[in-house]
Amino acid sequence: MLPDPRRVTPPETPESRLPANVWILGGVALFNDTATEMSYWLLPQFLVGVLKAGPAAFGLIEGAAETVASLARLASGFVSDRLRRRKVLTAIGYTISNVAKPLLALVRSWPQVFWIRFFDRAAKGFRAAPRDALIADSASSSQRGAAFGLLQSMDTAGAILGPLGAIALLAHWGGNVRRVFWIAGAPGLVSLLLAWLAVREIPPCPLPAGPGTPPREPWFGNRALRLILLGSAVFALGNSSDLFLILRAENIGVRAALAPVLGLVFNLVYTAASWPAGALSDRVSRRSLVVSGFLIYAVVYLGFARATSPRIMWLLFPFYGLYYALTEGVLKAWIADLLPSESRASAFGVFNWVTGVCALPASTLAGWLWRHYAPSTPFYVSAALATTAGVLLLLA
Repeated sequence: MLPDPRRVTPPETPESRLPANVWILGGVALFNDTATEMSYWLLPQFLVGVLKAGPAAFGLIEGAAETVASLARLASGFVSDRLRRRKVLTAIGYTISNVAKPLLALVRSWPQVFWIRFFDRAAKGFRAAPRDALIADSASSSQRGAAFGLLQSMDTAGAILGPLGAIALLAHWGGNVRRVFWIAGAPGLVSLLLAWLAVREIPPCPLPAGPGTPPREPWFGNRALRLILLGSAVFALGNSSDLFLILRAENIGVRAALAPVLGLVFNLVYTAASWPAGALSDRVSRRSLVVSGFLIYAVVYLGFARATSPRIMWLLFPFYGLYYALTEGVLKAWIADLLPSESRASAFGVFNWVTGVCALPASTLAGWLWRHYAPSTPFYVSAALATTAGVLLLLA
């Protein structure tokens, strides 16, 4: 009897030890995100205060960057599966990003920032699907959730270290943003060296021929995957920028100076819970954890809609971090479980593209609802869409 092609995985390793490739890819994400976050949170200040650009320029830059990132995610998955290569495409993506970011220190006008962010985000999108497929193929099926959880945890740790490093460097150099951009290249260099020199290529396992073999294209005939894509798309339509949470907290009465602390609380919970949540998904139903995460999101957003006291904000932000921990890595592990190795990058590319495209109008919709109805309205809508998405995933 032929083995189940959906379960073609590397040999089992001890449960307490993840493969070295997973740890190295986690290190790549940690150093890369540290470099990214050191630069990203300084961009508004740099554009307005140094380059004298207006908010419209920042909106154009970020809108174009996210659009090209979504398209790159879709393309790279197909390229990776056709070439049967994961590491090279992943390393190219990290290299372009970390060569582009330090160039911010040299720019003299906002159009130059536009092109740097354009290539940075395109490279991020390009590496996403091959990297996720490489994570899935590096770990056994019984460790896959822990592997994705570790990746998310280390990636989010970079989102904490980056801003803290930028704050310290700005204080040391008297607010010299350009110097911080140069220093951000150091963790970026470590990231790309690890990607090229330490990550090991694991070609996708060939799909055995025979009756019952799944179709090559992962979205044909796979009802569970179609429902995951549909549910994720519905959820993304209501998943507006996290900046709206900060605006709502300030609207309720949280002082603006404390907004970064709220973000730190969220990221600490997200970092601490991602790996345990991923490991738990290797022992219980991944679907139940993702649905639980979506429902927690719905409850949190209802809390944001109905809150009248700043104290409520401090209770809601940790639970918002828990939602991320229960869904981000676990959802990718669930998708990997459903597909043969040679189709995973394409599936991750389609998944990332669908959620990215649906997320693009989410913030616009939230802003329109906030302005024309009430600040609470977008949060009610997001809670309803998250609940609908959870029901769709229950059917998968």
